[in-house]
Amino acid sequence: MADTTFEQLGRVEAIRQLFEGSSFRAFEEPLAFTAKASDVIVNVNKTLLEGMDFDLVYFPLKHLGYKAVVMATGEIYAAMAHPKTLSVTLSVSAKLDFKHISELWSGVVSAAKEFGYESLGLDLQPSKNGLVVCVNATGAASKITAARRPKPLSKDLVCVSGALGAAYLGMQVLERERVKFENGANDQKALEQYKMLVGSYLKPELSSKVVGALEDDQIYPSKGYFVTKGLSDTVKKLSRDTGLGVKIYADKIPFEGNSFALGKELDIDPVSAAMNGGDDCRLLFTIPILQLEKFRRDFQTFDIIGHLAQPEVGTVLVTPDGVELPMKAQGWAEE
Repeated sequence: MADTTFEQLGRVEAIRQLFEGSSFRAFEEPLAFTAKASDVIVNVNKTLLEGMDFDLVYFPLKHLGYKAVVMATGEIYAAMAHPKTLSVTLSVSAKLDFKHISELWSGVVSAAKEFGYESLGLDLQPSKNGLVVCVNATGAASKITAARRPKPLSKDLVCVSGALGAAYLGMQVLERERVKFENGANDQKALEQYKMLVGSYLKPELSSKVVGALEDDQIYPSKGYFVTKGLSDTVKKLSRDTGLGVKIYADKIPFEGNSFALGKELDIDPVSAAMNGGDDCRLLFTIPILQLEKFRRDFQTFDIIGHLAQPEVGTVLVTPDGVELPMKAQGWAEE
């Protein structure tokens, strides 16, 4: 039996079928939620473009749907907010049929359930330039949490939720193997050897409990960010937003186990991958130094990699021998 096409189904029927069995209501438009008068509302938009942000030659569609939601949800968590509504627009090219979009949508639904979204919306439209995934997420932070977040101060600790540079290195493995495949080779050994790095790129992990756990522990970060464009980019945002300097210590940056072995193969410095690579999907919080012991005890998945400093310090990477190197990031003017 031929695959079902969008032309056969029509947009409305396709959306109805995609929602079947998902526990979310189709056509719940516009999406809304009941917020307390004191809540702080957070809104996030993310767009992923085929050929720029993902390659369908090796990116499973279900993972793509899941990752798109992760990238929006991470921004919600960085603001110490709880997810509420999620709206997705898919611009679909002619090479994809209903079964492909159904697979992608299953990843979206899985992530929406995992992260506790209350409502989910979907729109479908045609595309002449490949698949485009647009995600709009809304969250709410309580007024109490917002009020208890302290002003950032010099010596606040910079903490990240996991290995950096892994996603970029994993993408490089996939790109290398894609070229080999197109040239007639089909060797899966490298993908198996570096599966943790590849997994960091294709299906990033994000704890759905981190905001609630911080609130329960009464640990309130002074600032929060979601690292998706490299650590340097995030650190520069941190410095810009606080008016303070930032010191990051190279020997404190966490790496996935095989990062240095792969880096040697590809002639890529894992530290450079961490600073300037993308798609790591890690939370970065600045924690008041007086909460160090409690944070270190209860949030062991986080690594302390640096601290805020006086403004004149700028943004620097401190090498193991104490040399301070000014950070550079794509899209930022050099200091």
